[in-house]
Amino acid sequence: MEIEFFHDVLCAWCYALSPRLRRLTEEFPDIKVIHRGFPLAPEPNDIVQMFGSKEKGKRDILQHWKAANMNDDEHRINAELMEQRDFDYPYSTPALLACKAAELQGGQAMHWNYFDKVQEAHLTLCRNIADFDVLTDIARELSLDVEKFSADLRGEQVKYLLRLDIDRALELGVEATPTLVANDGMLTGAVPYDSLKRWYLKVHQ
Repeated sequence: MEIEFFHDVLCAWCYALSPRLRRLTEEFPDIKVIHRGFPLAPEPNDIVQMFGSKEKGKRDILQHWKAANMNDDEHRINAELMEQRDFDYPYSTPALLACKAAELQGGQAMHWNYFDKVQEAHLTLCRNIADFDVLTDIARELSLDVEKFSADLRGEQVKYLLRLDIDRALELGVEATPTLVANDGMLTGAVPYDSLKRWYLKVHQ
């Protein structure tokens, strides 16, 4: 059975849900997860447009981080460290395209591994995931072909693949992240593992 996982690299709630979804695939190995990028802030100026200023945007977003950290099973989200960083709060597209570049080398499994790593870089290590060098470092950590990764990240194919994901989200009526879609069922939010499992068993019938 396929589960489509709509996520964004900036989404702290996605960071909390991803390990639970991995646990589900370990318990039910017949599950195939399809990763769909769904950018919450596609353009560099989106934070300003949404919140009024970069500074207010960062303050408000970090409040969401603190709430998501309470939800995260291992409390890995470090709002206090991100408060100290002096770079602009990143936008979604560069790292989502990087996930697609990783996917071109290793399929859905590598997309997932890269997504988790880039979220760790953003939410735990508080690195600037809009920085090309940071994205390349993550590719190197995952033993990807960095030269190919860099070329793919700058190419048109990853943009096309991300556009397909966004179109798919619009087709299904996805409006938020994280959202899971399987058969005729949709689940939104970083729900506890038991709730995730119940949802899976319901839609799997």
